[in-house]
Order: sequence, then C-alpha cells, then structure tokens
Amino acid sequence: MSRFKDIVGQEQLKEHLQNAIRLNKVSHAYIINGERSSGKEFIAKTFAMALQCENLQTDGQDMEPCQECHSCKQVLSGNHPDIIFITHEKPNTISVDDIRSQINGDVAIKPYSGPKKIYIMNEGEKMTVQAQNALLKTLEEPPEYAVILILTSNVSALLPTIQSRCVLLNMKPVKDEQLKQFLMETMEIPDYKADICVAFARGNVGKARLLAKSEEFDKVKEEALALLRNINDMEINEIVAAIKKINEYKFDVNDYLDIFSIWYRDMLLFKATHDANHLIFREEVQYIRKVADKSTYEGIEKIIDALEKSKQRLNANVNFELTMELLLLTIKEN
Repeated sequence: MSRFKDIVGQEQLKEHLQNAIRLNKVSHAYIINGERSSGKEFIAKTFAMALQCENLQTDGQDMEPCQECHSCKQVLSGNHPDIIFITHEKPNTISVDDIRSQINGDVAIKPYSGPKKIYIMNEGEKMTVQAQNALLKTLEEPPEYAVILILTSNVSALLPTIQSRCVLLNMKPVKDEQLKQFLMETMEIPDYKADICVAFARGNVGKARLLAKSEEFDKVKEEALALLRNINDMEINEIVAAIKKINEYKFDVNDYLDIFSIWYRDMLLFKATHDANHLIFREEVQYIRKVADKSTYEGIEKIIDALEKSKQRLNANVNFELTMELLLLTIKEN
C-alpha cells in the first residue's frame, strides 16, 4: 500500500502535495529534503501513484490513490512505464551521463499510459555540478506532463539555480508520541522497546523502524549497557578489549554513543527526581540508582560533554580506539 494516510507525521508536506493534486496545481519539479531513512521515497512514490491513479479517491481534503486500478497496480509492482527511478552506476556520484540518458534524452517522449511522466531521483545530493547544470536545461523548459522529484538529505549540495526552479519541501522530525504509537500499533513493538527506538530515532521514522527490527541493535545495546554497568570495576586491558569488540559490529558509532548518552541522561534525571517512570532504560533502574547515588551532577555532566566531544572527534576522523579510550577513562574518573 502507498497512501498519504500511511505517512507518519509530515502533515504540512502531505497537505501541500494533496492540495496540488486537488487544485490541479502540480509543479514540474520538487525537492524533498530530509534525513536518510526518513521516508522520502515512500512519499515520492505515493505522490507519483496519486498523480497517475485512474480512480483517485477523495475524502474531504484528502486525495488518495485507489490501489486498485491498472495504474496503481503497476506502481505497486514496480512496473509503471511512466514512473522512472534514476539509477547511477558509481556509488557516490550521479553523473552528467546519468542525467542526459535517463532524463534529458527521455523527457521529450510523451507518457505511455498515464497523464504524467514522473522522474524520481534518490540521493540528489550526489549529482555532480555538470549533472546539475544538465538537469537545469530540462527544469527551465519542461514538457507540461513532466514531474521531477529530487530526494535529498543535503539540500545545500544542490545549486541555487536548481533550488530556485523547484518547490522545496522540508521533512520535519516526527513527534515522539506519534512515532511510539506507530511502532506499537503498526509494528507491534512492546512499550519499553518502542521508547528506546524513539529515543534513538530522534523523529526519523525509517530509523525507528530499522532499530525496532534490528537484532544487532539489541545485541549492541546489551553489550553497551553491560560495559556501563561494569566500567568502574574494569581494568584498562578489559576496556581496550571492549572497544575492539564495539568495532566488530556493522553499526553506526554515533548510535553506539547515543546508548551512552541516553544512559547518562537517565541518570541525571533520576538523580534529580528519584522517579523511574520517565527513564528510557527504566528496566535498568537499580544500576542507575546505584551509580547516580555515588555520582555528582558535575561528574555526570562532564561525561555527557565528553560524549559530545567524542562524536565530534569521530566525525572529524580521529582514531576510533583512541577516542573511545579517552571517553571511557573520563567515564571511569567521574
């Protein structure tokens, strides 16, 4: 299913696209800007499906693709001849040849069956300057049936001339309550696990879904918590061994450090309120209470600062093991 009502959050963006269809004011080009995994492609597919639907459903202000007509079935099976997904052979580059062959050289051919011809380009930030300049020619004089959807996680990588010829739609972080409700109802995730996924996802639906389904995330979380519970009794060589183990996982290190951050925020909250109800790791309350009683506010805040500095160092490509050793020693001292 690809329906606007299945998009979690993004109310303004949904309203904009549905109004464009309802009022017959669809632009020839859109940029959908949002974090990786935030659901940009699902939105683009739903919009494309609605534009091509032979039996568009209208419910008040809502416009929904019917899911039943020949066109909708083609979209659902990935075989619609007038919805073209731009591909690129080089992993980190959309080249001028990709644009010329898949858009510029194709756009003059009228749609085969639908009213529109829709081009969906994922990772638009990977277009080279030459590719963007080539695309500009089509954006300046597009045929009336053409709709180009550029999906990007970094709109500033697009030339101002590209941005000025597109309608820019920025995705917003989804509210925690909405995200939790989605995980519990749609994915049948238990309450405590939904809280943890929501805390990590920071409003990103795709990331919340991935974490909810990831067995590796559960393993990494357990190992990180075991390290945090036992760090005060560990020798340096044990800490070094634990760091090497972290590096074995195919897991974003920032996500690993987020586990630490949430643990220490929980500790700060518990120290201030002595209330376990608002903790993310509330099943760890006995350890959190024990360490919170021994720690000072200043010590916990020093650790939270050290975590942020570690993220900055890792993003600047400072050596992973060195960064983690410094961090874990700071934790041990405080």
